[in-house]
Amino acid sequence: MKKIMFTFAVMTSSAFAQEPLDQYYSPEEMAASRAMLKHITGAMNQTFVMADKFEYRPANGGALAWEAKGWHGGDKEKLWINSEAEYSFEEDGFEEGNVEILYSRAVSPFFDVQAGIKQDFNMGPGRTYGQIGFMGLAPYWFELGGALNISNKGEVSANFEVEYELLLTQRLILQPAAEISINFEDIEEMGIGSGLSDLEAGLRLRYEIFREIAPYIGVSWHKKFGQTAEFAEHHGHSSSEASFVAGVRMWY
Repeated sequence: MKKIMFTFAVMTSSAFAQEPLDQYYSPEEMAASRAMLKHITGAMNQTFVMADKFEYRPANGGALAWEAKGWHGGDKEKLWINSEAEYSFEEDGFEEGNVEILYSRAVSPFFDVQAGIKQDFNMGPGRTYGQIGFMGLAPYWFELGGALNISNKGEVSANFEVEYELLLTQRLILQPAAEISINFEDIEEMGIGSGLSDLEAGLRLRYEIFREIAPYIGVSWHKKFGQTAEFAEHHGHSSSEASFVAGVRMWY
């Protein structure tokens, strides 16, 4: 084990540093040690929980919104639980919200495919969805995600999101993000039209007091399009709104 730990330190510090170590042990011993190290570190299950957004939005009477995610698993396979919601103090209920339970499997060093179920719990008629999608890290460190959803009533929709973290300093981080939703048919009872229905964009500036706790401020902009905008305006709601946000990002 001592040799394994030493090998790990050497591997993580510099590939060139392996050469002196190889002079003291036979190639067979080093190969066995490296294989065991790869097995131990690659097969280790871990748990991660993050409230990426937990914030107050003062517009339209005030709302509490969150985006939280967590997973358990190893490098190749994970079980994900995601949740996002917005609770309106003016309406005294959830304007929108959902929970996802997804199986995730790595298909490349930087991308996973995911499949599972999503359950709405908003104030209107909810849906249960089967979902298949992807998430990963694109070149230049853009975080990408997307999913195709099929509801229990056969309606098909898709959503895509992109996020980036710009380090102004080691602790001050600017985080732009955007998400779009596309529907393949009108769902009048849910106030959704076909085509591009929603765009939500945000810009948040956070300061990491600790890596695990980072308060932030920012702005959030939400725009409805096409028939979805007409449904919203027909029911007396705005099709576009912007809001100042203040919250905290936490992970464990």
